[in-house]
Amino acid sequence: MGKVYLVGAGPGAPDLLTLRAARLLESADIVLHDALVHPDTLALAKRARRMDVGKRYGKVSTEQRFIIRALIEAARTHEVVVRLKGGDPMIFGRAQEEIDALHAAGIEVEVVPGVTAALAAAAALRISLTRRGVARTVAFVTPRVGRDESESEWLPAAIGADSVVLYMAAGASQAIAANLIRSGKPAATPAALVESATLAEEKREFTTLGALASAERPRAAGPVLMCVGEVFGAVEAVAAAGAERCRFG
Repeated sequence: MGKVYLVGAGPGAPDLLTLRAARLLESADIVLHDALVHPDTLALAKRARRMDVGKRYGKVSTEQRFIIRALIEAARTHEVVVRLKGGDPMIFGRAQEEIDALHAAGIEVEVVPGVTAALAAAAALRISLTRRGVARTVAFVTPRVGRDESESEWLPAAIGADSVVLYMAAGASQAIAANLIRSGKPAATPAALVESATLAEEKREFTTLGALASAERPRAAGPVLMCVGEVFGAVEAVAAAGAERCRFG
């Protein structure tokens, strides 16, 4: 019986991969990877069989139950199995389902963390998610659920935190902003959108909840994070990032 490594591929740029993740890819017998993993990252797995098990919103995606079955079968026939997930495996990566299923099958599991997209977006904007006197709490939330999942009460967490990063939210940014305003966030609350953080095609836009709620955003080509909070309206921070920013659309 082999061992399965749940490995974080980071937010996109291959050079943000951890050293441990790179070593595991080089020694892997098989790699089951997400859809958005950079080709240069996958190229590190020179001797491995590669299996795309990615999920993309609005596109044909791999069922989670199939991924779990494939992981178990891979561990029965390969010594080093890498499950390569975008960002960090433990942040909105359905890692717990895979860990529990592998443990139930008697398969050893190790988790290798990666840089989650929220931290990459903050770095791209050059804006700290925490700031003395402005933001002492941070929430990572997602309003989107799978077809086999029940709705999650994400609004209280988003309302209660000083800085909020919403994953998988770009397609519904108009409705999300409207919900946040109805739940108590002022329409003037600063917001920022970051598309394809850390990659050459990265785009950024500074706006407000009111502006997001009043007009539907153009569909993005890459993954987008929606960031909300007073830190994203700090004049000096916006000026520092603004010289290089590209507006959506």
